[in-house]
Amino acid sequence: MGMVFFQVASLAAGYGSEKVLQDVSFTLAKGNTLAILGRSGCGKTTLLKTLAGLHPATAGAVYLNSENITAWKPRQRGILYLYQEALLFPHLNVFDNVAFGLRLRNTDALHVGAQTNALLEKLELSALSNKMPDQLSGGQKQRVAFGRALNVQPPLLLLDEPFGSLDVETRANMQLFYKNLARQQQMSSILVTHDLKEAVLLGDQYGYMENGQLTLFPDLNAFMADARTGMAHEMAFWQTMQQQADTQHAQSD
Repeated sequence: MGMVFFQVASLAAGYGSEKVLQDVSFTLAKGNTLAILGRSGCGKTTLLKTLAGLHPATAGAVYLNSENITAWKPRQRGILYLYQEALLFPHLNVFDNVAFGLRLRNTDALHVGAQTNALLEKLELSALSNKMPDQLSGGQKQRVAFGRALNVQPPLLLLDEPFGSLDVETRANMQLFYKNLARQQQMSSILVTHDLKEAVLLGDQYGYMENGQLTLFPDLNAFMADARTGMAHEMAFWQTMQQQADTQHAQSD
């Protein structure tokens, strides 16, 4: 595991009298993706919003590069939150959507152009640079959303079911796209999902959230061995399907 650069210590958060996050602690290594699996309503989204500074913590602390950022406002943190929907600016074309964050920071125009064009090429979006969001497919919109996030080189990406609204084939393609991009860019991310296969495919570190409490696992084998992940049920299903296929094949012979 690489150097720890993001740490959460005994974090708690809620809404009024309702406690949602309870004593959540973990560390994230530089360049890793922490995949957190959990059912709807377990507190995954509240965790991401609290880490991004979009929701206040009631206890605990968040550290970025050993600096306590718990009281920092969202823009000070520089952490980017990607939702299930791409949320592109409908009045801006692909290039301007991806360049938006740099321009917001008053970056030199020549630098904006060079960096944005280089990123569009890496994301295989150069041919679409003048297209408007309503002319793009779901997968293309998500790639533009990733480009807009990556162009400002954030220290951490928070991914809230980022591929959940896509069809099965596009979702699989985007998962592979993200995996390759994360490796190339050495991205540090926290991904929350209810999809077991997505967590296994995209994670370098693994957690399971239930009732606002987070369980961390030392490795993939330990994660898959936990009954709550559903891996045993998944494997049993495919074993049954294989047995049925073998029986049908034997009978046809």
